[in-house]
Order: sequence, then C-alpha cells, then structure tokens
Amino acid sequence: MLNFFILILIYTCIYAFMSLGQNLITGYSGMLSLCAAGFFAIGSYTTAILTTSFGWSFWATLPIAALLSALMGVLIGLPTLRLKGDYLAIATLGFAEIVRNIINNWDALTNGPMGIQRIPMITIFGIKISPYQKYGFLLMEIIMLLICWFLFERLASSRMGRALEAIREDEIAANSMGINVTKYKVVSFALGAAVTGIAGCLQAEFTLSVSPGSYVFMVSIMVLCTVVLGGMGNFVAVILGAFIIQFISYLPQLIGLSNIIPAQAKQIIFGLILVIMMIYRPQGILGRKERNNKKAEKNWLLNKKEAINEHA
Repeated sequence: MLNFFILILIYTCIYAFMSLGQNLITGYSGMLSLCAAGFFAIGSYTTAILTTSFGWSFWATLPIAALLSALMGVLIGLPTLRLKGDYLAIATLGFAEIVRNIINNWDALTNGPMGIQRIPMITIFGIKISPYQKYGFLLMEIIMLLICWFLFERLASSRMGRALEAIREDEIAANSMGINVTKYKVVSFALGAAVTGIAGCLQAEFTLSVSPGSYVFMVSIMVLCTVVLGGMGNFVAVILGAFIIQFISYLPQLIGLSNIIPAQAKQIIFGLILVIMMIYRPQGILGRKERNNKKAEKNWLLNKKEAINEHA
C-alpha cells in the first residue's frame, strides 16, 4: 500500500511539472493550449535517444530536452498565437498529434511503435537513483519541483508576470499600453514547453523506456483538468490538482477494485469533475492567487508626490 502511494506521488510530481507549464500558458497568458503531450514526448525521447545511443548522462540531456521543447514551443507559437479560443486549441492539438505520429513512424531514430528500452538510470555523484527504489527518485523529483515552483512564483511576481496577466485580462488594452503581446505570449509558451519537456525526461527515467502510446491526446486533457481543478493562475493549486487527478486515476488499484471498475471509467470521472467544477466552483479548488498590490501602490504614490514637489 505504501509503495503504491509513493507511485502516486511520483506521477503527481511528473504531472505537476506539466501543470506548472500549462498554468503559465493558460492560467497567466490566457491561451487554451492542448499540446502538452507533444512537449512531453519531445522531452522523453530526447533523454531516451541521447542516453541509449550516445551515452549521455541524464543531467546532460535535461537542458537539451528543455531547450528543444522550448524551441518547438516558439515554432508552434509564432504562427498560431494569432488564433484565439477554440481555434488555438485545435491548432495546438494538431501539433501534439504531429509529434506523436513522427515518433511513431521515424523508425531509424525512435524505433517506431516498439519504442526505446533499457534507458540508463540516473546517477548522482556515482550513486544510482533507481526507479525500483522509489524513495530516492521521489526525493529527487520533489527537490526539482520545488526549484521549478520557486522560479515560476518569482516570474509571476515580476514585470513579465504582470504583463501576462494584463494580456489575459484584456489583450487590446495591454497592447495599447505598450506591452509587446506577441513577445510575451511566445516567451510564456516556450517556458511552459520547456518545463513540460523536463517532465518528459523524468517520465523516461522512471519507466526506463518510452513508446508512442504514452503520449496520446488524453495526456493533454489530464494536464488541463489538473489546472482547472486546482485553480488557474495559482501554481500551488495546480500541484494540488495534479495530486487529486493522480489519486483518482489510481484509486481503483489502491482499493483493489481495478477488476471491477474499467479503465474507461477514469475518463468519465474526469469529465464529471470538470462539469461539477464549472458549475459550482469555476475558479478551482484554491482559486486564482490574488496579488497584493498595496506596496506597489504606496511606492507609486510616493514617487508621484516626489515628482510634484520637484516640479513645484
């Protein structure tokens, strides 16, 4: 039972990485993206290919996977970010399916439907972090997730975070105030893609194998459910949402009812959760994080008063 709960926490961390990226794109920038599975696959296969074919260590593949995912985020972002709402969602969904089909058919590089097996384990100072001994792997994930969460919280309180919120609330008004809407959207898309690519690296190292079937459309839907459930625009909330979604996913196995409850029931449960949340609490469990602007307002008033005194 305890090992199974640790497994849930490990997958919670993996999906929390993707949810942080999705929250930056959807929760802060206001863009409905459904291509998380594509960036997830790029990160996984980058680590799998570089470690098995070229002998790279996991830590060397991590920045490459993040940069490659970010680059793909820019390439998909530039032509599609002029779209909005449903049209943007369809375009990003198409990108994710293109990535999966390329992986499925590029036999020379990805081994096609057979995938890649025997991925080397992560080593830190010569010590192997075995996925079979889950405690060490979970501890490593938690440390990486805390670092990522801290950086994203700092970004949200920075000038870029305020610009993204302005774009989300009213893009035309933000543009009229001098905010470069296209630049900020592309940067947020690239950062979200990079974090999702890191999640793919962790997925590859935990399962020690990759295959195209792990990166289907349902992955993107689960990540979006996580953000909506926890609360868009709140990084702590999406981590909570990731835990709830994973707990629900593995609940039948946890209570020993996996033979009674079919696997398709999870999709029904996710759908019901979204419907209930949209009706009774559309802001999510924790809701959007409110920014404390009192200090900023005080500084603005002081600067204005000093400017008036100097002019007088």
